[in-house]
Amino acid sequence: MVRMHLVTWDNRKHYRKVLERYFRIRYEIYVKQRRWRAVARPINIEIDAFDNEHALYVLALDTNGKIVGGSRLVPTLQPHLMSEVFPGLAGGRPPRAAEIFEWTRFFVVPSLRTQGASSPVAGFVLCGLLEAAQSLGIRQISVVCEAFWPKRLRALGWTLTELGDVLEHPDGDIIALLIDVTPEAVEQTRRAYGISGVILADKI
Repeated sequence: MVRMHLVTWDNRKHYRKVLERYFRIRYEIYVKQRRWRAVARPINIEIDAFDNEHALYVLALDTNGKIVGGSRLVPTLQPHLMSEVFPGLAGGRPPRAAEIFEWTRFFVVPSLRTQGASSPVAGFVLCGLLEAAQSLGIRQISVVCEAFWPKRLRALGWTLTELGDVLEHPDGDIIALLIDVTPEAVEQTRRAYGISGVILADKI
């Protein structure tokens, strides 16, 4: 059974080893496998300017406490990817509000991905992301993502707005979205992945 955990600046000491592994997995995925040149560093961890005291991590842990997937949320009132790196994707005016957080670094560990279909772990991460957002009073999520994501998220029943055109990028075509966090999106995502009930663990 996979459970989702919300890691914050306040409770991070309880997740020290998990976070270390999390950043190493990010390196394996984004630098070694996907060859994102902009995030490459001479160390085998992947950390960027937005991994700071404001960042929130939504991590999928299996019954052994092993990390199998994850995502990151960053408040848009703070510097974030869309505001600092890709403002043009939103016409130079990325959405910013206390109730809007940016979603980045979504992943499922390679060993649990499924060929030609969405991994069950992806469903846990997506549900956990929405549940965490609801628990924090987040109304909307902004994201810079690959161009195939709008179709995939709409198929899950998510309501979203495309903030601009697709941008051709060396690491893959990307687009900016603004996603509504709604109970309907949570329920439809649970149904799509056969998930029963709340999967977000109680805060530590």
